[in-house]
Parts: sequence; structure tokens; C-alpha cells
Amino acid sequence: KDIAFEFGSWLSPEFKLYLIKEFQRLKDEEARATSLEWNFQRTLAKVNYRIHTDAIKERLIPPQLTKAQTATVYASEADLLNVALFGKTAKQWREENPNEDGNIRDHSTIEQLVVLSNLESINAILIQQALPQGERLKQLNEIAISQMTSLMKNSSIKKLK
Repeated sequence: KDIAFEFGSWLSPEFKLYLIKEFQRLKDEEARATSLEWNFQRTLAKVNYRIHTDAIKERLIPPQLTKAQTATVYASEADLLNVALFGKTAKQWREENPNEDGNIRDHSTIEQLVVLSNLESINAILIQQALPQGERLKQLNEIAISQMTSLMKNSSIKKLK
């Protein structure tokens, strides 16, 4: 087929142009499909984050805290997930990537977003069980490593890329 395409391109400039445009269309469609999958996973992570923040609100934030103190608790828990999965806090990522828009999660792979979504649900359960943050970090990191290893071996995930 490569020889046929080359011969057709040699015979007809219109055919060559058609071939190039069709290739570009297919690549654009492929990129759009991948982007939709990533957006779906990012949305799922945001939905699960609500489950996570509700657990924080119910178990970790006493009513007497100020808004600033409350925000610090939420940020600390978000960074707990970041450290468990990415090995760094959001601030560390921003310092390492000053020219990037968004945050660490906006630049995550599909696999990382799947694991992040799972970690949010698991951390909500661990919070409900009143486990200290250090113990939760240890467990979440072990889970993140295990799940990332599993997903990286999964051929279905590779097909999405």
C-alpha cells in the first residue's frame, strides 16, 4: 500500500493533497479522543474529591476554626494525596514548573488520575476511621505504587494513548 500511495502521489498532486489532509484529520480525531478520556478522568477525580472534602469537613475540621485555618486543613489533605501519588506537594510542583498553567493534577496522566480518584475515596474512608495523617500517607503511598504498577501493565490503558 505504501508503494501504491507513493505512485498515486506521483501521478496526481490532488491525490497527494487528499492523502495529507486525511492523515491530518485522523491525527486530529485521535488527539480529540485522547483528550476526552483525560477530561473524563479529571472530572471523575473532581467528583471523588467531593467525597474526600466531605470526610475532611465531618471529621477533621472543628467548628471553632477560622476560614484560613479550615483552608489549611483542606490544603494539607490535598497535599497528602499529592505526596502519596506524585511524591511532592502542589507548591513544590509549582516551584519546579513555573511556566506551566494549572496545577499538578491538570498535568497528570490518565493512569495518575485514575489512581488519584481511588486515593480520594480511600483517604475519605481512612479519615472516617480516625487514622492519623502519617499512617494514612504511608497506606496511600503503598496503594498508589501498587495501582500505578498495575495500570502501567494494563494493555487497555495503553490503547487509550
